[in-house]
Amino acid sequence: MMNFNVVTLGCKVNQYESQAMREDLIAHGYLPSDDREKADITIVNSCTVTAVSDAKNRKLINRLRRVNPDGIIILTGCMPQAFPEETERFTGCDIVLGNRERKRLIPAIEEYLSNRGRLVDIPAHISKGAQFEPMTVSSFNEHTRAFIKIEDGCDRFCSYCIIPYARGRVRSKPVDELKRELETLASNGYREVVLVGINLSAYGQGVGFATDTSPSGGASTELALTLDDVIHTAQNQSIAAMTARYTFLSSYWAFRSYKASRLPSLNLTGEVKNFNPADFGID
Repeated sequence: MMNFNVVTLGCKVNQYESQAMREDLIAHGYLPSDDREKADITIVNSCTVTAVSDAKNRKLINRLRRVNPDGIIILTGCMPQAFPEETERFTGCDIVLGNRERKRLIPAIEEYLSNRGRLVDIPAHISKGAQFEPMTVSSFNEHTRAFIKIEDGCDRFCSYCIIPYARGRVRSKPVDELKRELETLASNGYREVVLVGINLSAYGQGVGFATDTSPSGGASTELALTLDDVIHTAQNQSIAAMTARYTFLSSYWAFRSYKASRLPSLNLTGEVKNFNPADFGID
C-alpha cells in the first residue's frame, strides 16, 4: 500500500485539519511515513496569511518536487482556496484541493491514480448558510494535548485580511459533535484540549448555541481549556483604521463576563504589545 506524509504550515486550525486528513488516510489503508522526501504521497496543508507564508508554500513545493520527482504532491489549505485562479502558484502539484471539502481527499487520490492526470478541485465557499464540515480526530500525532476545531470562517472582512476569502463565512461545530469528540479524546488519554477556530468569538452561530448553559461538575476528566488570543495592539484608533468590528475593551470585558458566568476554569493566554492596563481601567 502507498505511504504518505502531511506537511502543515500555519495555524492550529491547519494542524487539526491535517490530523483529520491523516486519520482519514490511515482508515483507507494508506500508511503514514515520517520521510517527506521519499513518501509516495506528500500533502502540503498551506497557509496564506502573508506574502511570506505564500513564499514558504512555493519553496516547499519546489523542494519536494526536486528531491522526490516521482512522488505525488497534493496542495490543500488556504492558499489555493484564496487564489483559485492563480494557477502559477500550484506549479509542481499533482492534486490541488481547497479547504471547503476535505472529504474529497481520498476520491481525488483514487482518481489521480487511475488516470495520472493533474487534478484541480477548489469549490467556492458558500456566501450564506454553509454547514460546518464534519471532521473529527481521535488522537493528535504524538502531542500531549489535542486540538479540536469548533469554528471556521470569519464575517468581519477587515481591510487587511484575506481570511474570509480563504475560509468563508462563520460556521460552528454542533455541540453534540464536540461532546463526542471530547469524550473520544479523553478516553484515549488526553487530559488537555485546546479549542481552536478562525474567529472563536463567533462560535455558536448557526447551531443555536444556548449561552446560559454551563458544564456541570462531576466529570471524570478535567479538561483545561485555553483560548489563544494574540492582540497586536490595544489602541482602538488602530483597530478602527483596520475596519475591525470590535474594540480592545469590548473583547476584554466580554471574556471576563463569559469566564465568570459560564466557565470559571477557562484561561486566556495572549501576547499584548504596547499595553498599559492602567490606561484602560484594568487592575
